[in-house]
Amino acid sequence: MNEGMNLNGISYGTNSVVTSSNPGNNPTVTSTNVTSTFTNQPQPQELNPTQNVDNTNTVARQTEAISSNDNYLRSDSLFSNIDFGPLRKYLSDDNITDISYSNGGQVWLKSLDKGVYRSDGTEINDALIEKIAFQCSNVMGKTFNMAHPFLDSESAELRMNFVHDSIARNGIAAVFRKTPAKIRLEKEKLLSDKYVTVNIHEFLMRAVTGHCNIIVSGETGSGKTELVKYLAAHTAENEKIITIEDTLELHLDRIFPQRDIVAMKTNNIASYSDVLVTCMRQNPKWILLSEVRSAEAVTAVRNSISSGHNILSTIHADKAESIPNRMYSLLETNIDVDQFLKTIHRYVQLGINVRGRYDPNEKRFRREITEVTEFFVDDNNEAGHNTIYRKTVNGTETYHMPSKYLKEYLEGQGVYVDDLFSNINNTEAMASKVEELI
Repeated sequence: MNEGMNLNGISYGTNSVVTSSNPGNNPTVTSTNVTSTFTNQPQPQELNPTQNVDNTNTVARQTEAISSNDNYLRSDSLFSNIDFGPLRKYLSDDNITDISYSNGGQVWLKSLDKGVYRSDGTEINDALIEKIAFQCSNVMGKTFNMAHPFLDSESAELRMNFVHDSIARNGIAAVFRKTPAKIRLEKEKLLSDKYVTVNIHEFLMRAVTGHCNIIVSGETGSGKTELVKYLAAHTAENEKIITIEDTLELHLDRIFPQRDIVAMKTNNIASYSDVLVTCMRQNPKWILLSEVRSAEAVTAVRNSISSGHNILSTIHADKAESIPNRMYSLLETNIDVDQFLKTIHRYVQLGINVRGRYDPNEKRFRREITEVTEFFVDDNNEAGHNTIYRKTVNGTETYHMPSKYLKEYLEGQGVYVDDLFSNINNTEAMASKVEELI
């Protein structure tokens, strides 16, 4: 019997074959049970000639958007028929976020509670990974061989990368990263797991309500994107969101289908700069950049905040206070450092640092917010920062009162935070426990 499974709405079937022998026509997927051909592509709607817009450009954008959406749905449907074999048990486990295969049979997993560890599964081998890679290349209409040794594949909730054994000399290498269309973080669990304290959680919720520009820092796998998704989930329902990503991870349009959300994806044709120009014309309240990791992304952030839009984004940095300098280091041009840093300090209100580590006392992997830092330009036109919250590895927590600059900004949005820091005497640090705050 042909069996299959469903992962977050994506079916992973067995004995499926992807064919692409009809170049120039609609692709077909066949299996022992499935044949699916895509036809009848929708056409862009006609514009009202009385509208005060550039009709030609708008039709082109509509056509491109429809084509992009069709390609997205078609790709998702095609990928759903890939035979993952024994690897599917890891793909269906919601606790596992990443799967790494290398070295002729080693399978390393990253889970929410254990962190990174090696699986003892011996049924996963080079032949299986090569089979999956070839299926993905067929779906994408690409080749995977010595002449084309690298392959990136992306379905609705799964990103895959393969390296051919002509390059990876100890055997084919592959990484599978799950990007589920759901909010993993929940307030009750965040508090019980000591991911964040009660008052800092409330402070961040008010910061979102007060339209603070926020950038989340941390290492790879620390949970930066998940925190951005959680913060974005607390924006007002009537505030338009546009996400800009080079690889789809946020999925806010699928998580909140009732909201005014546009999901944009950059590619070789549409760069960050190109997408951002169109994004601003769409009049969003919030712009979400999945990650600031290039000069183009830094420029996109600077232009977004300078034009009055609110942003949520992530960046690789070891602590929150170093976010502005980390952004400057990504620039490829000789922009005046003082001018650039003042722009970031003036328009980015908050930096949050998250950390993922193995806790030997609790014997589990844990993620936690370790810093919340505000940025400002003071009355003397000097860039400065104030670490509102810090948590050390041993669990010691210190607080400082937000500066007058942040409080004035929030009060201008009708948001007040003094009550959250009423136990702090001026700006002296104090120790606190979650149980006491509850």
